[in-house]
Amino acid sequence: MIAAEDKVSRRKTISRLIQARRVGTQEELRELLATEGYDVTQATLSRDLARLRARRVSLPEGGAYYELDPAGGFATTDHPLGRLQPMVDAVDFNDSMVVVRTKPGAASPVALALDGARLPDVLGTIAGDDTVFVAPRRTISPKKVCVELKSLMKLEGTR
Repeated sequence: MIAAEDKVSRRKTISRLIQARRVGTQEELRELLATEGYDVTQATLSRDLARLRARRVSLPEGGAYYELDPAGGFATTDHPLGRLQPMVDAVDFNDSMVVVRTKPGAASPVALALDGARLPDVLGTIAGDDTVFVAPRRTISPKKVCVELKSLMKLEGTR
């Protein structure tokens, strides 16, 4: 098990690297961390980026890079999932699942936050780059989960 101090130190290093240069991909960040003495998996790096509230910003000329929220976090809300609002474009459902559309590159941190929230009606998530599939538990309707997610993420006015 990794000591909490190691996580804190690694996250401080990630923060320093992101603030010092434009880091475009998790693989690039993983390589930079390796030069600093941290050998991390992509999953660990995704969790760290989510904890740091890192987000990908698109460049006008194409491409994207990671940045940290200058205010040190998103707006305070009643539920921790409310912090996801800036990363989420839409939430919708069909007969079997809920689909969360995100900003490019934001699906993994959104799915991680949803999984971490341990919502009783949610069985689990699968994330791509800008889409998260949310599977409701067997007897729960996708519409109910969709309405709940929109409420928790302060997205009531979105589709």
